[in-house]
Amino acid sequence: MRFGVNYTPSVGWFHSWLDFSPSDTARDLEAIASLGADHVRIFPLWPVVQPNRTLIRASALQDVATVVDLAGSFGLDVNVDALQGHLSSFDFVPSWLDSWHRRNMFTDPDVVASTAAYVRALAAAVADRPNLLGITIGNEVNQFAHAPHPAPHAITAEQGHAWAAAMVAAARDGLSSGREARLGPATSAPSGTGSRPGPLVTVAQYDAAWYDDAQPFGPEHAADHGDATVTHSWVFNGSAALHGALGAGSVRHGEYLLQLAAAWNRDAARPNWLQEVGAPTNVVDPADAASFTEQTIRHVLDAQQVLGVTWWCSHDVSRSLADFPELEYDLGLFTNDGRLKPAGQAFADLARAERTRQAAAVPPATALVLDDVLSDGPLRHGTRADCAPGGRFAAAWLALAEAAPDGRGPQVVLRSRLSDTALLAARGIDRCVDVPSDLDTTTVRVAHPATTP
Repeated sequence: MRFGVNYTPSVGWFHSWLDFSPSDTARDLEAIASLGADHVRIFPLWPVVQPNRTLIRASALQDVATVVDLAGSFGLDVNVDALQGHLSSFDFVPSWLDSWHRRNMFTDPDVVASTAAYVRALAAAVADRPNLLGITIGNEVNQFAHAPHPAPHAITAEQGHAWAAAMVAAARDGLSSGREARLGPATSAPSGTGSRPGPLVTVAQYDAAWYDDAQPFGPEHAADHGDATVTHSWVFNGSAALHGALGAGSVRHGEYLLQLAAAWNRDAARPNWLQEVGAPTNVVDPADAASFTEQTIRHVLDAQQVLGVTWWCSHDVSRSLADFPELEYDLGLFTNDGRLKPAGQAFADLARAERTRQAAAVPPATALVLDDVLSDGPLRHGTRADCAPGGRFAAAWLALAEAAPDGRGPQVVLRSRLSDTALLAARGIDRCVDVPSDLDTTTVRVAHPATTP
């Protein structure tokens, strides 16, 4: 179980890439390491690294490599996100993809080729670092594909698969070529294998992929591409409104998403990564943030095949920076001036305790069946709304989780895979239950929110 932090620079936020300061970065990373974290996730800004479609700035790539090296000096592994993309309500899209030059970022052949070149170059720049945890294609890039984005780049699910496959291939190619260029082919390790895996390549989506039937990027995109299935858990999606900030449906939301994601994995051993989760103060009172942090992580600990949890985020956004949603100024485990907050202490206590904890228990033997089949065959989309906060499936999962003698939520299994006895056995499932037809719930379905961090 990995414990990590999404790194938000205390000086200049992510605009700090424009005038990168190794000393400021080192100070922040040393503070993160003091929490007992073992990794950070970093976010170079796409337009800073690739300001023109055919220009990838070598000095910007070197800055990224320097951050990875600095993190290693404090015992931290690093996951590098490529396409930023979208961060804390702001879009960072290069000028060659906007306004007069707007083209579809997912389907235009020139754009896809140039984006892949950037992903490849970024991966190659850090490929030989021994503390490289992996490359994520981008931060919630699926938000560009559909409403509520104000100017979406429309695609189909099939086009989304083609784009994700191209980006994953570019990252893997960059990792391979970068290692071989510096270390030689004999030292290259295959990605995602062994007890200490080589760098992982992942695709990250915000939770519309799991909850919104209209979102072109869906569960299959998360489960079928890359080396791990990534989830981002935010309870401002309706969970806190329905259940209260410290209600079971809120503090178990990260656990629920992990179980929901695991259902779509074709390989029972595929890792599941809670790559973003935080205590948003628009729905979690600051006085409850430490309890929310502690309860959320504890519920995640014993979910099966969990690679780790990466908290959002390291430092509060400075009040000197304008126009952020109010919650963004108070999401850090540290204040902007470096003071440890109660939520940060809760995170640190759990991270340190995890180092000596005994192995996780066997997976829950009970699985709740998620309908993904219609009478005319497999249904790629159309079941996700029931999984969203207030949906019947979400309510049934929570009821089973709260009634479980060991306090652990059930696994989730797709109806289309009930006949796959080998998969069920590998996942330790020996009892499958349906959502009760007479499920008693006083909740109502919540429309998917327009805001993502």
